[in-house]
Amino acid sequence: MKGSSRWGALRHRTPALVGRDDELRSAEQMLAAARAGRGGTMFVTGDGGIGKSRLAAAAADMAFAADMSLLRGRGSAVGLTMPFRSLTEALLSLVRSGDPIDVTELGPYRHALGRLIPDWADGPAGPGPGSLVVLAEAVLRLTALAGRDRGCLIVLDDMQDADAETVAVVEYLIDNLGQQSTMLLCTVRDGPCAALDLARAAEQRGLAAVQTLLPLGPGDIRALAASCLDCPPADVPGPLVDSLVADSAGNPLLAEELLAAIVNSGQLVHESGCWTLPDVIRTSVPEALARAVAGRVEQLGPEARDLLSVGAVLGRRFPLALLHAVSGLDDRALLNHLHGEDAGRLVAPDEQTPDWYAFQHPLLGEAVLQLLAPGHRVVLARRAADAIAATYPGLPDEWCQVSASLRLQAQEPGAAARHYLEAGRRALAQGAASSAVDLLDRTRELLDGDPDQLAHATAIEALVSALAEAGLMERALDLANRLDVAPDGPDRRRRAELHTRLAWAANLAGRTADGLSQVALARAALGPDAPDEATAPIDVVEAHVMLDLPGPERFTVIETMTRRAAAVAEAVPLPEVACQAWQLLGALSRRRDLAEATACLERARAIAVRHHLPIWEIHALVRLGQDEALRNGGIALLEQTRQAALRCGAVTAGYHADTNIALHTVLHGDFAAAGPLIDRTLGATTRLKMIETTQLLLLSRAILGAHQGRRREMNDAIAEFRRWDGDQDLHAPRVHGLARAFCALLEEDRERAAAELARARRPGDANVSAHLSGEHGLGPLLRVLAGPGDDDPAPGARAGPAAALRWNRQFALLAQAILAGRAGRADDATAAFGEALLAAAPYATARHLCLRLGGEAALRDGWGDPVAWLRAAEEHFHAVGVVPVSSACRALLRQAGAVVNQRRTGAEDLPRELRAAGVTVREYEVLRLLVERLGNREIAGRLHLSPRTVEKHVASLIAKTGQANRIVLGEFAGEFVS
Repeated sequence: MKGSSRWGALRHRTPALVGRDDELRSAEQMLAAARAGRGGTMFVTGDGGIGKSRLAAAAADMAFAADMSLLRGRGSAVGLTMPFRSLTEALLSLVRSGDPIDVTELGPYRHALGRLIPDWADGPAGPGPGSLVVLAEAVLRLTALAGRDRGCLIVLDDMQDADAETVAVVEYLIDNLGQQSTMLLCTVRDGPCAALDLARAAEQRGLAAVQTLLPLGPGDIRALAASCLDCPPADVPGPLVDSLVADSAGNPLLAEELLAAIVNSGQLVHESGCWTLPDVIRTSVPEALARAVAGRVEQLGPEARDLLSVGAVLGRRFPLALLHAVSGLDDRALLNHLHGEDAGRLVAPDEQTPDWYAFQHPLLGEAVLQLLAPGHRVVLARRAADAIAATYPGLPDEWCQVSASLRLQAQEPGAAARHYLEAGRRALAQGAASSAVDLLDRTRELLDGDPDQLAHATAIEALVSALAEAGLMERALDLANRLDVAPDGPDRRRRAELHTRLAWAANLAGRTADGLSQVALARAALGPDAPDEATAPIDVVEAHVMLDLPGPERFTVIETMTRRAAAVAEAVPLPEVACQAWQLLGALSRRRDLAEATACLERARAIAVRHHLPIWEIHALVRLGQDEALRNGGIALLEQTRQAALRCGAVTAGYHADTNIALHTVLHGDFAAAGPLIDRTLGATTRLKMIETTQLLLLSRAILGAHQGRRREMNDAIAEFRRWDGDQDLHAPRVHGLARAFCALLEEDRERAAAELARARRPGDANVSAHLSGEHGLGPLLRVLAGPGDDDPAPGARAGPAAALRWNRQFALLAQAILAGRAGRADDATAAFGEALLAAAPYATARHLCLRLGGEAALRDGWGDPVAWLRAAEEHFHAVGVVPVSSACRALLRQAGAVVNQRRTGAEDLPRELRAAGVTVREYEVLRLLVERLGNREIAGRLHLSPRTVEKHVASLIAKTGQANRIVLGEFAGEFVS
């Protein structure tokens, strides 16, 4: 029987994964590790057709069998590089799987994923396209959620076709998968590409395993052929194996194609229950594939051949609707052709996208494309482009870029350039700046030689914006300067807007000189008679750039410029410019008047609410929350703002709120809550590369160590702050004021504390933390404690807005109390001390420090209740393990003649009232036994004491508790014994 009559007996693709046992075992081990919470990454690399996708599919089958969540995406949809294509497809595959995932648990990151899955966006994301790193963190958190309790596998196929942004997200995942139940498996074809570079770099860093698939050997080729022929390996003719090995070079896809061609040509004969083969002509690998595919295409009818040719022009995958539009065939005829015996060996329904079809392997589509004559290819490309325009009006999603590629193949460079320009703009709006640069560079190449200078200028204008967004400032600035001399460049207003955007980008990059230069170019583009609404955005940007210039006199110029911009922006209106201006005014006015600062921020918030700008509202609320915490110590507004940020997807604003909450939680002395909050937020901000926020969190960690008297922890955090390029001079108020000076006080080293406070002062600083430097609170107190001198050694302590801040007010009032007591005004001293304690109410550690310092002064000068104050302070600092302050309090109590608590084992179990009365651990043991109405001898027997000692303890208890006699003392003891 001839092989051609036996075609139905041949499996075109082997159902077995042949010759990849070691690689499959490695994948299985990594899947098991992921389910156990040890995620990781595997790259599978090799030539086209070598079996990368088959290995990935086998891993996906194992994950499915283990009930793991599965996300699958490919590098491109239609053979073109599309921003976030494989990620979008992977996320959509999770959505379609029906797995019960509560995406509301993602908080603001659900909103970030709205860039890939629009249904998850809860509203406008605010200014700009959003952070790529935030998107990467969102994907990371989604995979953690999907894999909770069962593990998750992400398969990204054909990463050689992935865009730069997808590669960046993958790199982020690689760096952060180690502590969660997710495995990432990427396939990459050998050849220069960013994904392969990433694979090698990740392997060198020990963060990924790279499995390079080698050609199959003769034994594996024999097993592959046997699987396709449905016979034992021993029945495969030796000459067939030799021919397949030589002609396929061990490539399984080519081996299968060659085997199918041999069977189809009748050379391989199945007779008497076995396969026989005459001589087979050997060819090179490309020739072998082309010959096999050409033979199959020749067997198709004209309509089916035309359909596959159009599909090949489109790429690896193509929608049924588009084939319908190009061919004019109805759906039934289309499906009959696509599911025919011969065409079905080349294409099949796409597993992940309904009503789409795909070539069985990318190499097959490429081979079909190579069969087309150049002129026919041009005609097909034009037909396909016209069909896309008719089928997808407006060219949504990827179709704009597909059309650009087809117009280019159709030898229509002008139309291709227009589509690439639009695709580049869309990519930039989506946050894919690197892809936008590539697309817009292609636009410029296509326009080279085109006489339309305006089109050139428009392309350059878009490219400048993309370059700035991608951080390629040198190219952006150079191209922007060319626009100014172009005869048919953008109009003045658009050029000014472009230079303004560049000025802001330069400001964010810390390039002050470039920022000021772009501001000057923006103003020059507008000319001297520019309307106010055109100059207002420039004024706001210039004001921000000027903040980095030296000299306190700059604040006057900045404020004048910003107020003018704010007035114009409200009148036009330009709501975003107005919000930006009023928030800057809030920061500037805080130096002189907190009420004015709050009014500015409230105005910014009102504008944001009126114009439906939720992100701007959140940023205003964060600053208002800062002001509330500074004025009265409350963090309720910051907590509410954090929740609002979670609801509307304001990720960075939410972390800004967390950072401020962390600082004030430390100041409150709630160390048990502050530590985990700092660590949790740091974990996110370090991954997101939020450098300034990370620096502030590290300073809060330093302050946390300082307020517990742990100098080593404080110094370690400051060292880490420096490793994150933290500027100690810029943040001197926190480093020296809130951290080092306070730590020195808890070490009972006032001289060192005063020296640190002197280093903390930064006159004229508009930074929030400058108000807490100690200049208006702790510093004046230390000068008072240093000894008698001027009646008011702190002339600045009650001047300026910082004096009204609650943190400063507690120390300033204590200084007044000490001065009054020193002057013999006992009542005034006591009253001022009471006000100081009231101001110190939110700050547990600082309040007890006030008790310690005020108690010493009151004891010396004879006012107030120093023994009670010192006892309370001693109790607190003993409980939190600050030994120097606890010891100092005990020494002062002895000096006062008061009974000093013994710090024996079990002292922490004493009821607070008894500790305050000076009851010792041993006395408490006696007191507990008095409840049973035992005599001295019985108590002595139980406690192994002498009756005389028990009698002394009973007498001491009567005196300390103020009870009338032993019987009453026993009744009193019942209140403390359960």
